[in-house]
Amino acid sequence: MAQPFALPDFYLPHPARLSPHLEHARAHTTAWARRMGMLEGSGIWTEQDLADHDYALLCAYTHPDATAEGLALVTDWYVWVFFFDDHFLEIFKRSQDRVGGKAYLDRLPAFMPMDGTPPPEPTNPVEAGLADLWARTTPAMSADWRARFAESTEHLLNESLWELSNINIGRVPNPVEYIEMRRKVGGAPWSAGLVEYAAGAEVPARVAGSRPLRVLRDSFSDGVHLRNDLFSYQRETEEEGELSNGVLVLETFLDCTTQQAADSVNDLLTSRLQQFEHTTLTELPALAVEAGLDPAEQAALFGYVKGLQDWQSGGHEWHLRSSRYMNEGAVEARSSGAGPVPLPFGPTGLGTAAAELGRGAGRLGGRRLRTFTHLPHPVGPSRLPDFEMPFQVRLSPHLDTARRHVVEWAHRMGLLQPQPGQPASHIWDEADLVGYDFPLCAAGIHPDATVDGLNLSSAWLTWGTYGDDYFPVVFGRTRDLAGARACVARMSGLMPVDGEPPTVPLDAMERGLLDLWQRTAGPMTVEARRAFRATIEDMTASWLWELENQLFNRVPDPVDYVEMRRMTFGSDLTMSLCRIGHGRTVPPEVYRSGPMRSLENAAADYAALLNDVFSYQKEVEFEGELHNGVLVVQNFFDTDYPTGLAILHDLMKGRMRQFQHVAANELPVLYDDFQLDAEARQVLAGYVKELENWLSGILLWHQDCHRYKESDLRRARGPRGLGTAAAHLARPRPGGVALLG
Repeated sequence: MAQPFALPDFYLPHPARLSPHLEHARAHTTAWARRMGMLEGSGIWTEQDLADHDYALLCAYTHPDATAEGLALVTDWYVWVFFFDDHFLEIFKRSQDRVGGKAYLDRLPAFMPMDGTPPPEPTNPVEAGLADLWARTTPAMSADWRARFAESTEHLLNESLWELSNINIGRVPNPVEYIEMRRKVGGAPWSAGLVEYAAGAEVPARVAGSRPLRVLRDSFSDGVHLRNDLFSYQRETEEEGELSNGVLVLETFLDCTTQQAADSVNDLLTSRLQQFEHTTLTELPALAVEAGLDPAEQAALFGYVKGLQDWQSGGHEWHLRSSRYMNEGAVEARSSGAGPVPLPFGPTGLGTAAAELGRGAGRLGGRRLRTFTHLPHPVGPSRLPDFEMPFQVRLSPHLDTARRHVVEWAHRMGLLQPQPGQPASHIWDEADLVGYDFPLCAAGIHPDATVDGLNLSSAWLTWGTYGDDYFPVVFGRTRDLAGARACVARMSGLMPVDGEPPTVPLDAMERGLLDLWQRTAGPMTVEARRAFRATIEDMTASWLWELENQLFNRVPDPVDYVEMRRMTFGSDLTMSLCRIGHGRTVPPEVYRSGPMRSLENAAADYAALLNDVFSYQKEVEFEGELHNGVLVVQNFFDTDYPTGLAILHDLMKGRMRQFQHVAANELPVLYDDFQLDAEARQVLAGYVKELENWLSGILLWHQDCHRYKESDLRRARGPRGLGTAAAHLARPRPGGVALLG
């Protein structure tokens, strides 16, 4: 059978290695699988099936430094998870028994007890295997690791229920949706947890949830999954009728040939691996210092990174050799020198692939060069496509009152004055604030708000946009990242959650935050305050991420950009204002569920990318900004403005349609799974309507405010943006995107 495309030139920064304990793992795992009841008599596998799969070879490549005992245990875990997948398919998917499948899945967490509670008596090989593996693995790991690994295991298992619902039958997902769902169903985050065990490098608990570790896990996962998509495209599309494959997703989204889509998937794979490298080299050392990690903890952290690297290179080698995949002639081509090989001599590891001069000067070198060499340039007025907005906008009758209030509030907080000790801090005057018209946005987002509620929402939008305008001018102009970090660190003290006294505010931004916190958080429970504070902390931390990229002059990786853009845009903050008051009726785990996060992320991406379209000239030409979705697309595809805009607009349309799809098809299933009563269902239906208002209100604001039109930009006094402060004739102007961009 002819291959549908030629395998691309893969980015391989370090070579694969094979564990010397391969044969031991093969023998052990065969005996273990038989003892658990997974072979003859199971109706799923025979011993020959297991031998053909050869999961021991996969694990020997992906965990080359594991001990013999560690490799055997990890191999058993992979046998278990693949057996589960086939078992669930045979018993529940083929018969479409969703009720039975849910009952089956609901029992499995009991076989991963956190407190030593004896598990139930197993009733099938999956339960028996999980009980055995949990008992053998957890004694070597901390309670924090157990909680994290149990959670990732449950997510992996529960996605089988999502698939069983057949929600997406006949529907090819959009690229962002695909990346998010692939992480859940693909299992790589689960594999990252086993890396900690096999490498003897458990991530210290106090940094496990940090941005750098999250980015490492996500970029690792995306690399694993995108590579698999390239090798498995032929089998999945021609034999299995699979729609969730990255090559098919881009082939459909970009309306291009299969070869072009495969090359684009490989480009994205390369970008994700280089994001992994960048995070390791630039963010992990700072994290280790800030968290106060001792030498043993630092060794564990970087041992974990090395373990993830080994998985990537070993996984590639597995795909080259496995009979499951499209790899005809790949090993021979590499051995003959026709394929990508690492240098036989010289350095290997993070960042050394650029030394491969033979091919580094081509595609990979060009992409790295574009990423770090962007310069501001004239682009002309922002081009606005015909935006897809299926929801009708309504405006609050209290709009004029909110407009008066926000100007008075900004004067009272000191936002419209220079800040003591910060000569570049007079970023807005009253005319600016009136023209930006944040109450118009609040009036569309919250058309049914009370007077006080609309005033409060208007002030939050004002404060968030002020802060994000302030940071690149005050801290970016002077490259004062330490000062920016100190500023962000102080903000948590202005948001007490359990009756502790707040920090005394020192400037207008701190006064504004304290005032808004006291007006908003007062009626909340302690748990709700803590969750609401986290949305603000995420947003302010994203301002630091922007500054760090500006210091490197680095156009972000597209996946990292989309995911961080939700924070820089303040999506979680403004959406959480919609959710206030829902907690007593709707269980918090409903908001944390996959369908609800998909709904919110789709809305957040549409709105944030809408802002990027409107603000393109403002940011790229006037401010020297790197964080704009159109620019990110241009850089990734090496294309011009109109083409980049068209691709971004198509992505916006895909996210809007996903929002509608989740609301219509996935939320009703979610309500049934949680057995929500009529009141809770009514609240959540109202929340969907609030998000529709959120989307339509944000579009109206962009169309009517005075912040993005070229005439408004030309009236600004002097050049703006990072590096232009010396040319400012009057006062510096803000750079960067903001809560509303």
